[in-house]
Amino acid sequence: MFLESDIKLGFSDVLIRPKRSNLKSRSQVDLQRHFKFLHSRHEWTGVPVIAANMDTTGTFEVADRLASHEMLTAIHKHYSIAEWDAYLASRNDDIYPRIMVSTGTSEADFEKVSAILGKHPKLEFICIDVANGYAESFVEFVAKMREAYAEKTIVAGNVVTGEMVEELLLSGADIVKVGIGPGSVCTTRVKAGVGYPQLSAVIECADAAHGLGGRIISDGGCTCPGDVAKAFGGGADFVMLGGMFAGHDECGGQLLERGGRQFKLFYGMSSTTAMDKHAGGVASYRASEGKTVEVPYRGPIDETVRDVLGGVRSACTYVGASALKELTKRTTFIRVQEQENRIFG
Repeated sequence: MFLESDIKLGFSDVLIRPKRSNLKSRSQVDLQRHFKFLHSRHEWTGVPVIAANMDTTGTFEVADRLASHEMLTAIHKHYSIAEWDAYLASRNDDIYPRIMVSTGTSEADFEKVSAILGKHPKLEFICIDVANGYAESFVEFVAKMREAYAEKTIVAGNVVTGEMVEELLLSGADIVKVGIGPGSVCTTRVKAGVGYPQLSAVIECADAAHGLGGRIISDGGCTCPGDVAKAFGGGADFVMLGGMFAGHDECGGQLLERGGRQFKLFYGMSSTTAMDKHAGGVASYRASEGKTVEVPYRGPIDETVRDVLGGVRSACTYVGASALKELTKRTTFIRVQEQENRIFG
């Protein structure tokens, strides 16, 4: 047993200190980033916010709307090859830099993603997604995928420590997904006692990745636009959102009505709901590590996108960052014991 006694921080533990700014309007802030990826050498330009690859948020319908804002969607792995074919047959080439093909690490997963990429070679991103990115077999799968697809941009995760970020980058990942347990419908910290406060994970993992020329995604823990700004301020290259994008028209999940109000189901991909739907139930050797909740129905996703991006622009104006790429250089976090006045809820 070993104890690390230094304090680790989540988004709710800090605020961003304002600084003198010469920006006159939020409209002056450029939210686009331009990246050239470590192994694939692909160049990408866009707004680096990603819809999570959950079957309630990583849908083709969400992808269409986010693409119109130059954002990304990690498409969930449960669409069939025929559904991929039908979707891409009716889209132009502009969609390819805006979507990621998600996969697990089984042989069946490898064969399925290979079939999708074989039929649609213009797809640029592969997202290799598991709950525990520390397994040796996961690292081996990343290397296998890199060997098979040298020209693709590979996302791999999830991990929360710098040394594992480095190992995944050296094994072939271009982008590492950071986050264990911070998600709104994730119960890993309760069931397994494992995790890492998300802001500290982002700060430490970004430092490790950038030293090797890699990139990171902050995945989970954002409850409001201010948290998205804090993730970027902490060094995240991309921010992935699940719960903040849930409950919209374009999302999956059953629409319910209770007491005259409408709700949509939202659940973690390790929840009983997800495993009953996709795996025939929870295996006897494991526990469910996700919740199923009813999210208030929120209409079209575009208004939420404007809220998120507007909040990030506002953060940039408060610290004098004319472009998103400058935000982390101009961010000073202050530790706090309060975030907002909750007197009216």
